[in-house]
Amino acid sequence: QGQFVESGGGLVQPGESLRLACVASGFNSDYYAVGWWRQAPGKQREGVLCIWNDGHRTYNSDAVEGRFTISRVNGAKAVYLHMNNLKPEDTAVYYCATEGSDCTGPADHWGLGTQVTVSS
Repeated sequence: QGQFVESGGGLVQPGESLRLACVASGFNSDYYAVGWWRQAPGKQREGVLCIWNDGHRTYNSDAVEGRFTISRVNGAKAVYLHMNNLKPEDTAVYYCATEGSDCTGPADHWGLGTQVTVSS
């Protein structure tokens, strides 16, 4: 089945930036659209951003538009989440998942996530 391995999380102060990475393990993510999701304490998991295999991007969260962007390196099976001007409300565990071919398919190949904490 395979899954993603996420990395790059940490503790940062408000206004700082982070870049998260997820790499596919045991399958080829280049064939899929890939989304970043997040789950804050006590809240449901929500989609943040998604990218098709040709680089087309879809925002799933108004809260991050203008601050977060997504990119991918096909061949390296890697997808990145670039987060700028982080806010305390961005604190969450961040996950990658495949989402079909166009960001509308069922989420699959979930990783274990990486923790992002934004606090002063």
